Amino acid sequence: MPDPFATITEASAEVLEDIARVLELRGADPQQHAIIRTYLADIAVSEGTRILEVGCGTGAVTRMLAACPGVAEAVGVDLSPVLVAKARELSAGIAHLSFEAGDAKALAFPDHTFDVVVLHTLLSHCPTPEDALAETCRVLRPGGWVAMCDADFSTVTVACGDHDPLQACAAAFVEGFVHDKWLVRRLPALTQGAGLRLGTFRSYGYMDTSTSGLLFAWVRRGADVLHTTGRIGTDLAEALKAEARRRADIGAFFGHVAYASLTAQKPE
Repeated sequence: MPDPFATITEASAEVLEDIARVLELRGADPQQHAIIRTYLADIAVSEGTRILEVGCGTGAVTRMLAACPGVAEAVGVDLSPVLVAKARELSAGIAHLSFEAGDAKALAFPDHTFDVVVLHTLLSHCPTPEDALAETCRVLRPGGWVAMCDADFSTVTVACGDHDPLQACAAAFVEGFVHDKWLVRRLPALTQGAGLRLGTFRSYGYMDTSTSGLLFAWVRRGADVLHTTGRIGTDLAEALKAEARRRADIGAFFGHVAYASLTAQKPE
């Protein structure tokens, strides 16, 4: 099953609606905010900074970037015109924030346009992350900064013991929604290959225990992947989702994934 983020222009309205909902859920998550604040503190955001987020989705992270002190302009780019339209709707009234439909591998900006480029959970969905990084470097001014962050999807777990059936949902989610689950482990080599100087490489633990969290949404999506690929029937898919809800209701749901961020600078 292909990663829908890599083929998002072909996604159905139902899939796009679900993606938008989960992106906004994630965008309101205090743990995600803490991760973003931490890696932004590793780069230079000075007065008048122009900042670009590539793969912005509904613009939740771009809105956060636009609110940072010193940011004069924030731009979000996403491959999906539907998500860009949603981002514009959600950011109405923010004067120095804009969104454009565009491809990470062919950005419609002149060379050296931005002081900072943010790639938040983009590269694990890119079949050719090298191309996205090359374009990032092209639109970045000399001395500018790149901030990358992604989940280490090889670490996703919702198991509370051996042979936990919900872990099959987590594995199916990664299979169905992620192009490269090992991406963060290759980030330093990819970054150096793009000609960038490595900055700070950090790891973070992300934990989820409720129905409103990100890992719970991944279980739901994973059960759907198992069903749509014909490995389980409708009744079992719904039973797995119900089990996740039951655990959350009694305080027994637990999900965890590691995230990593890497900052890098373009040579002067």
